[in-house]
Amino acid sequence: MGWRGHLTRLWAYGSMVLVAGVVVFLFAFVFYEGSSVISWEFLTQAPRGAVLGEEGGIWPAIAGSLCFTATAVVLGGIPAIATALFLVFYCRRRRVSGLIRLVVQCISGIPSIVLGLFAYSFLVRDLQWGRCILSAGVALGIMILPFIEVRAEKAFRELPVQMVRSSYALGCSRAYTIWKIVLPACRGELVSGIILGGCYAMGATAPMIFTGAVAYAGVPSSVMEPAMALPLHLYLLVAQGATSMDTAYGTAFVMMAILLVSNLLATIYARRSQRKWKRV
Repeated sequence: MGWRGHLTRLWAYGSMVLVAGVVVFLFAFVFYEGSSVISWEFLTQAPRGAVLGEEGGIWPAIAGSLCFTATAVVLGGIPAIATALFLVFYCRRRRVSGLIRLVVQCISGIPSIVLGLFAYSFLVRDLQWGRCILSAGVALGIMILPFIEVRAEKAFRELPVQMVRSSYALGCSRAYTIWKIVLPACRGELVSGIILGGCYAMGATAPMIFTGAVAYAGVPSSVMEPAMALPLHLYLLVAQGATSMDTAYGTAFVMMAILLVSNLLATIYARRSQRKWKRV
């Protein structure tokens, strides 16, 4: 290995250490600033007081964020996986596949605030759904659809062709092959992509502000109700100024911890699923 190889390796290791250091510093700084308010009561109680965040906790915001995320995952993940299956196993015309990919790429380039404005104008105002979880879930589902579709299509195309052809050679139908071989083999990547897409949706503030997130609300009982959300709660706390910064840092750390744990679980599940399938 010449000097270029050593330089490239040093650059790669240095970049990895730098990124890891930035992430660790960010978590440590946010935790240090918000550690004074983080407690069991902070995680399980509703906010109280004349000023938002003055008393109580953020449990309704956590529950609301999970509801927004689950709705977005259902509304965006199902059509994303269906689109990937169609492109890989059913579509044989290049023009059709190129048109679908163009649409997916265009959706991925739409700013989230524009999706929020569209959902507000069409769903909240014109269809009169009102500000609710479902209205926000539609906007967030559209936002994460390209993310999940690209990962799902990549997983399907990386599946060994011999497995699919062997199933066809044994007389199995295409639908049976997809349900019994393709989806189980790609389950880890699909679940990982859905979880990561949900993490992406959980941090999107703009669509929630327009469509379903509110400052004060209890734990929602249906998708037709508005709810609190961690990104909006954090935004309002920071907007209030210095009096709420400790609570803002505590809220930020909770949201970051949820996203980090979700990402780690997605990665671990994907790797374990791949190893299990390869052993079979």
